[in-house]
Amino acid sequence: MDVFNSINDVKAKISSKKLSGQTVGFVPTMGFLHEGHLKLIDQAKEENDVVVLSIFVNPLQFGENEDLDAYPRDEERDLTLAEQHGVDLVFFPTTETMYPQPLSLNISVVRRGDVLCGKSRPGHFEGVVTILTKLFNICQPDRAYFGRKDAQQVAVVDALIEDFNFPIELVAVDTVREADGLAKSSRNVNLSDKEREEAPSIQEALQYGKELIERGKDLPAAVLQKTRQFLENKTRGKIDYIELLSYPELEPLEKIDRQVILAIAVFYERARLIDNVILNEASLDKGN
Repeated sequence: MDVFNSINDVKAKISSKKLSGQTVGFVPTMGFLHEGHLKLIDQAKEENDVVVLSIFVNPLQFGENEDLDAYPRDEERDLTLAEQHGVDLVFFPTTETMYPQPLSLNISVVRRGDVLCGKSRPGHFEGVVTILTKLFNICQPDRAYFGRKDAQQVAVVDALIEDFNFPIELVAVDTVREADGLAKSSRNVNLSDKEREEAPSIQEALQYGKELIERGKDLPAAVLQKTRQFLENKTRGKIDYIELLSYPELEPLEKIDRQVILAIAVFYERARLIDNVILNEASLDKGN
């Protein structure tokens, strides 16, 4: 496994692989790898000749009230896990490497970014698409792998690839969960014991809302109200949002007649957790 900090070294190595006809699967991360990341790596390994993993805690994704320095990091463990799972190349740049000088251009997310997590994190998805544009150009992947847990990010990346004509296939991989249903996340380590007991109620509330939708008897407002009541009875965490939107457009609904996402975010003392369920047209038809 090669580990590079230099942009030029990464580009040269990947160019040589692609010139020989090999396909490149790319998994962008901020490190502190968990089973969710490893599932992305494993699928990329199955579907490509070369797997490239990036590890970079992107400062542009963090808002004024978010502690960049508190984001968990473990470089040695990350590299060990990457090698164990067959990663061929790790790109591990510094902030100075990725942003050697103030940016002259800004990329604005004008759709899909101002709802869900983007509503309470202004500038977050601008940071996401900026770093991904740089990473896509550096790593030149054939396929890029993202987890469905952050479904809004998947929707924004879908728009980035489509609008900017990147020759990249977006692969969304199902969320990896703990035995009790809690979505795997680097932030779970920040939960207290009591919060960890309550956190699976997020997925329970999503499944409750999904059942309401599949029965086909409730309008969006009623689904949201009942789902919120269910979750409020299960956790003392502060609900950031419960939203029901079209997917991947992330637009409001008057009736549930297309692919939709039901998404939840909850604040705990030292962690903000997100989760979602996506119901496609076939799922909705079952309830009719």
